[in-house]
Amino acid sequence: MLKKIAQASLLTLLLFCATAQAESAGYETLSPAQPTQHPDKVEVIEFFWYGCPHCYAFEPELAAWVKKLPKNVEFIRIPAVFSELWGKHAKAYYVAESLGVVDKVHADLFDAIQNKKEKLESEDDQAKFFAAHGVKEDDFHSAYKSFAVDSKMRQAPVIAARYGITGVPAVIINGKYLTNGPLAGSHEKMIEVMDTLIKQEGAK
Repeated sequence: MLKKIAQASLLTLLLFCATAQAESAGYETLSPAQPTQHPDKVEVIEFFWYGCPHCYAFEPELAAWVKKLPKNVEFIRIPAVFSELWGKHAKAYYVAESLGVVDKVHADLFDAIQNKKEKLESEDDQAKFFAAHGVKEDDFHSAYKSFAVDSKMRQAPVIAARYGITGVPAVIINGKYLTNGPLAGSHEKMIEVMDTLIKQEGAK
């Protein structure tokens, strides 16, 4: 009996040490790990919100980093949906994704909401924003009301819950690890943690 207690205590201690070591390294290990959409690649998911100043501050560093990613890395953005307002902004992202204009509007959506203080909450306001970026209003409204965008909107909070996301920006590496500003200490350190974990996962 005492032997079993000792073994259980040792296991608990090892798990605690492993967790502490991971946190000191700037990330948390997810338990259980989640399946990825691209098993042949190292999958990196960023959870964000256009109204989040920390996401806005992180975006330039992240965008530059994404451009240099090796071919074995699949980068995915998922807008977090923690409220009705977040959902409205998430829909703008999914419309952009549906229309293939994320690269054209993503940074400007951040700028419009963060700097220009545009709310971009209604369908009409978003339609005008997209029109200013070369998207026909009919195309926008069609995408806005599409089944594909609606499905993504329904999936977004479910996916975030699976990963235990409670704040943004947050990054998941290969379904196994989570890093964010508080864990890493800074956005620059987040990038370093991401690079380390991608290298580790890519070597497997």
